[in-house]
Amino acid sequence: MIVPPPKPSKADLAAAVHKTVPDLVAPQLKVLFCGINPGLYTAALGHHFARPGNRFWPALHGAGFTPRLLKPWEEHELLPLGYGITNMVERTTNAASELLPEEYVAGGQRLARLVQQYTPQVVAFLGIGAYRSAFARPKATLGLQPERLGNSRLWALPSPSGLNANHQLKDLVALLLELREFVETPR
Repeated sequence: MIVPPPKPSKADLAAAVHKTVPDLVAPQLKVLFCGINPGLYTAALGHHFARPGNRFWPALHGAGFTPRLLKPWEEHELLPLGYGITNMVERTTNAASELLPEEYVAGGQRLARLVQQYTPQVVAFLGIGAYRSAFARPKATLGLQPERLGNSRLWALPSPSGLNANHQLKDLVALLLELREFVETPR
């Protein structure tokens, strides 16, 4: 059993601004989930979607991607299931609103290289605004996108951040369930 990391102190959070969170990737994933960027809490712990209140892990489980509710420090258990995690922008911030438009564009270019190397079946953006900004798709809507990144299909989802009041957990579960059904349907 993996022991949970201790809650970060104020000093840990302040120091986290200089940290990044490593990509969780492997070749030919079913889905590569792409967050916006690491927050201070996530970077301090070094695990994706680690802030309490983030709904990524409960939504992922609720949609049937995982057999049980994983904790952020158990993220490595996603790889054998065919799922990985990266971020659009690697720079850690207190809030995504601190990111500059050119950081999204550069992040989209970095993501394109990552996708070319690992060839996931689908790249699922967890933050439709980040997808719109990075790929100049201002009118993109949630769900399957008409464009591809290399051979990978693109899927836009809302941010699972607890600060995103526009989409509740049940909404995220329903949207992720559509993605899971898409991925599991033979083509």
